[in-house]
Amino acid sequence: MSEQDFEKQISEDSYRHNDVQQVATSGANNEFIHIGNQKFRRSELAEAFGGTLNPGLTAPSVHKFANPAPLGLSAFALTTFVLSLINAQAMGVTTPNVVVGAAFFYGGFVQLLAGMWEMAIENTFGALALSSYGGFWMSWGVINTPWFGVAEAYGDNARDFEVAVGFFLLGWAIFTIMLTICTLKSTVTFCGMFAILSLTFVMLAVGHLAPSVNCNRAGGVLGVVCAFFAWYNAYAGVATKQNSYITVTALHLPGSDHYKKRN
Repeated sequence: MSEQDFEKQISEDSYRHNDVQQVATSGANNEFIHIGNQKFRRSELAEAFGGTLNPGLTAPSVHKFANPAPLGLSAFALTTFVLSLINAQAMGVTTPNVVVGAAFFYGGFVQLLAGMWEMAIENTFGALALSSYGGFWMSWGVINTPWFGVAEAYGDNARDFEVAVGFFLLGWAIFTIMLTICTLKSTVTFCGMFAILSLTFVMLAVGHLAPSVNCNRAGGVLGVVCAFFAWYNAYAGVATKQNSYITVTALHLPGSDHYKKRN
């Protein structure tokens, strides 16, 4: 066989191997598209080549992620614990600036990252809660950092600044009450954490709006209790029989599915 005949044979084989397939439609409103021997929904093809940046024809890879909740809860707990001790005026300390670093980087940035990972594992509530409270701590850090000039913007009118902070805390109280309602079918400690946090924000808001030193101190005490609830929930999420001799037994509320199954 000559070189020209050999190249011609390869060309013919290649053409037969890559025959153009006929495209056909079927179903109501041409819902299905047939490409060769394969059948696709029109909507799936539109999605595959649309704005999702997903080719759609390749099987998606499966990834397993670690539970991000203990990280987010721990970040929330530590930052809340330290600030709440200062709000309660423990050992006479009243200046909260030592919390700014933790508010930006641990309670803020790290908790926000945990919230994003909650979104990756499709936990909407966890993503909302952790990301939002991460934002709370970062915004609190901004308010208490002179470089941003938030407090300085009020000049000599310190009362206006205190009332504005009260409004800020009141908004977070409303948001936390909303989340608390969404935990009424979970566990005692999980629901308890959000319930106590709601009371904490309410007391701190009243303490700034009234103003009332006693309400601020009460908010500090409640915040310390809330921090321990958060640490407890974090421990429950990370302690297993494989890594600890002490594990946590969840106490489910009467409305939860787990409670109904056991009773």
